[in-house]
Amino acid sequence: MRAFVTGGAGFIGSNLVDRLLAANHSVVAFDNFSTGQDAFLEIARSHPQFTLVRGDTLDLPALVEAMAGSEMVFHLAANADVRFGVEHPRKDLDQNTIATFNVLEAMRATGARRLAFASTGSIYGDASVIPTPEHSPFPVQTSLYGASKLAGEGLIQAYCEGFGFQSWIFRFVSILGERYTHGHVFDFYRSLRTNPSRLRVLGNGRQRKSYLYVQDCIDAILVALNRATEKVNVLNLGTEEYCEVNDSIDWITGDLGVSPILDYTGGDRGWIGDSPFIFLDTSRIRALGWKPKLTIREGVLRTLDYLRSNEWVLSGR
Repeated sequence: MRAFVTGGAGFIGSNLVDRLLAANHSVVAFDNFSTGQDAFLEIARSHPQFTLVRGDTLDLPALVEAMAGSEMVFHLAANADVRFGVEHPRKDLDQNTIATFNVLEAMRATGARRLAFASTGSIYGDASVIPTPEHSPFPVQTSLYGASKLAGEGLIQAYCEGFGFQSWIFRFVSILGERYTHGHVFDFYRSLRTNPSRLRVLGNGRQRKSYLYVQDCIDAILVALNRATEKVNVLNLGTEEYCEVNDSIDWITGDLGVSPILDYTGGDRGWIGDSPFIFLDTSRIRALGWKPKLTIREGVLRTLDYLRSNEWVLSGR
C-alpha cells in the first residue's frame, strides 16, 4: 500500500508513519511543520520507502502533486489547539474544515478513494448520554474545534456518497504518549519543572476525562481499516475508564516526588468550550477485536517519562 499521511511529522502522525513503514508500506508524509518536528521523523528518514513533502493542506495544488499515486490517505493534520479557539476562530475553519475539503478534492483529482480521518469526541459537546455512543444525538456545539471537525465529517460522508469514497472517521479522546507536544501532562510537567511548589489548574480539577495511549490508538486505526467494511465507518476511540484532572495531578506529582499547592481557577470547566465530562462508548471498535493495552494512569506516566527524557520538546525546538 502507498499511504499518504497529512500531519506526518506530528505527534500521532509520526507514530503512524513509523508503524506503516514497519509493516512494509510506502509512506508519503505531508506536513507544514507548524507543530510537527523533524526529530519525530528520525526513524522514518532511514527507510527507503519513506518520502517527506513539506507542504500545507491549504495549498490544494501542492496536495494534489504530493498525493499522486497514493491509495490510502490518513488525514491527521489539524489545528488541535482547542483551548484558544475563541481567540482565532478562523484558524479552526481553515485548518480543520477547509483543509479537509482540500484533502477530499486532492483525492478526487488523484484517484485515491480510501480515507482515515482524525475527528474528536469533542463533537459530542456536553453529551446527554454517558458513555457516549457514535449514534448519540449531537447537542449544541460547545467548541469551535469540535464544530470544525464535525463539518469535516459531514464533507467526508458526502464525498463517500457522491464520489464513491470509503472512509473511517475516528472520534478520539485525548491521546497520550511518546512525541506528545500539548495537553495537560505537557502543561503540568512544564509548570512543575519551573516551580514545583505551586501548580495552576484550570477549572475545579473535577473535570472527568478519558485518555488513550498513542500506540493503542494506532492499533485501533489499523484494526478498523482491516475489519470495518462499510462505506462510512464512524468509530469512537478511547478506554473503558475515565479520571478526574485531580487524579492525573496526583499521578504526575507523585511520580515527580513533589507536593505543590494547587491554585484552581474555578468553575466546572477549564476554558470556553471545555466539556466537563468526556467518556466515549467504544463497544463498536471493541467488537472488531481491539482493546487498549495501557490504562489511563499508565499512559499518563509513560508520557511523563517521555517528556523527562526529551525536555527539548518543552521549548518547541
